[in-house]
Amino acid sequence: WLDQVPSSQCRASAIASKMALNMQQTSSKASCSSRRSAVPRVAAKGLSRATTSVVPQKACHVAKVSRKNFNNFETAQQHGSRSVAAAAAGAAGPVKTIDQVYDAVIVGGGISGLVTAQALAAKHGISNFLVTEARERVGGNITSLEADGFIWEEGPNSFQPNDAMLQIAVDAGVDKELVFGDPKAPRFVFWENKLRPVPSGPDALTFDLMSFIGKIRAGLGAVGLLKAPAPAYEETVEQFIRRNLGDEVFERLIEPFCSGVYAGDPAKLSMKAAFNKIWILESMGGSLVGGAIKLFQERKKNPPPPRDPRLPPKPKGQTVGSFRKGLKQLPEAIARNVKDTIRVNWKLSKISKLGGSEGYSLVYDTPEGQVEVRSRTVALTVPAYVAAELFKKDVPTAAEALNSFDYPPVGAVTLSYPMSAIRDDRKDAQGAVPGFGQLHPRSQGITTLGTIYSSSLFPNRCPDGNMLILNYIGGAQNRAISNQSQEQLVKQVDSDLRTMLLKPDAPSPKVVGVRVWPRAIPQFNLGHLETLDKAKSALGAAGMEGVMLGGNYVCGVALGKCVEHGYEFASDIAKRVGSKSGAKQAVSA
Repeated sequence: WLDQVPSSQCRASAIASKMALNMQQTSSKASCSSRRSAVPRVAAKGLSRATTSVVPQKACHVAKVSRKNFNNFETAQQHGSRSVAAAAAGAAGPVKTIDQVYDAVIVGGGISGLVTAQALAAKHGISNFLVTEARERVGGNITSLEADGFIWEEGPNSFQPNDAMLQIAVDAGVDKELVFGDPKAPRFVFWENKLRPVPSGPDALTFDLMSFIGKIRAGLGAVGLLKAPAPAYEETVEQFIRRNLGDEVFERLIEPFCSGVYAGDPAKLSMKAAFNKIWILESMGGSLVGGAIKLFQERKKNPPPPRDPRLPPKPKGQTVGSFRKGLKQLPEAIARNVKDTIRVNWKLSKISKLGGSEGYSLVYDTPEGQVEVRSRTVALTVPAYVAAELFKKDVPTAAEALNSFDYPPVGAVTLSYPMSAIRDDRKDAQGAVPGFGQLHPRSQGITTLGTIYSSSLFPNRCPDGNMLILNYIGGAQNRAISNQSQEQLVKQVDSDLRTMLLKPDAPSPKVVGVRVWPRAIPQFNLGHLETLDKAKSALGAAGMEGVMLGGNYVCGVALGKCVEHGYEFASDIAKRVGSKSGAKQAVSA
């Protein structure tokens, strides 16, 4: 969700070595493809008058401003024109079997599934596939809204503009809509009653977030002169960082980063699973710096393939990206490209192996009744707990493993204040509030996990004279938000902001949006990778090796990670069914 938190948040070892611990690749709260939470909405004149409509998945939302242009992802075939309730009502009749046997069925229309579909068609020349989505729209948790001059996000907020993200923007045809934040904008951590900038380069020795002793400890640990050897057991993020870089780096940089990115508990998160690119450096070179040097040398000997000339230049510095009208423009564009393959309001109720080598049978509850689809391969990009239900009867070992993954709740609270309400010391000479946002260590008495300066990041996000602020609350260490009202959440966030960002006499906020995702972000806790392998092995042993597990609990929670995974997933499918790569087959416009 906080994908805009830059890799500079993790430049602990840069204090002595200038090496960035690039955790950004594994960030982005938003559970990019954790897409099955329902999206009931309530429009209200005021927060106090709002009520919440509860449906089975329980995602709650209230907007103080009226909704407009809500992700219109319905396909041309209008399978989304009826409600899920209608689908359930129609499920009682006979099962209709579609004669066609598909090369692949992609279950889940979040960003992971959509990128897989786009890549199958455009890069591998495979068009004999379906994308099925249980909800009334595709796009997953990407939820961009617009009303009364505001544009805001209630799922993922932004992405790191790596080549995978630029590639999908080009492939989807929305690269001209890209917008990027100012790479020089500061990021802050609230420590000892002050918002302190995070080091981002030359200021690595002068910033005041850490003491001089803490910086020396981090530097010596980074180069391997002051650290204990790696243990034989799997370490948590807390254990790894304290051992390599010291207590201050953990408490003032990494702990708030983990809370803000994973909404997780660093005493439980696995360093190997959650931040593998950092974890592996020590094993490569004996220390973080040693590993970084070896990695650089290896890349110099084996350079990556040439960059696609169609891609726009990589933005310089540590920045984040979005689209002019919000992140929704990406899934909307992909959905238009493959619209004839998409079925919405199709809820998968059963998956089974067909006899011989014919593939798999998938039975769906649809608005037209139960439908059976047959496919040679199945790509599951639904959340782990949804996949677990499908395997409970026939592959219980896989179901048990998948059901063990933790998805804590996260709330997105979007507020607006007049610029006059912001403390003067937070403003620049022009009266603007520079910065990406701020993170809040759990030890500092702030309940809100992190705050994003939405209107400072990207243009035209709110009316002139106002500041739009997106706040995340909840997570693994504050699950009680599921039982709190919207009023209580707004009150808590507003109270926190008055401690850090607002003037004491600031007026009450304009409540732009409040949404609680009951199962938001998969936690890559200790044993995650082994548990995932256990689920995959169980499926293979049950003769379901053509059912492939994907999505953010497999690849990582960052939006960019889900996009990278989508391209890789498509390649895996193409290898299984026989790729027509290079055909550049046209897809539906």
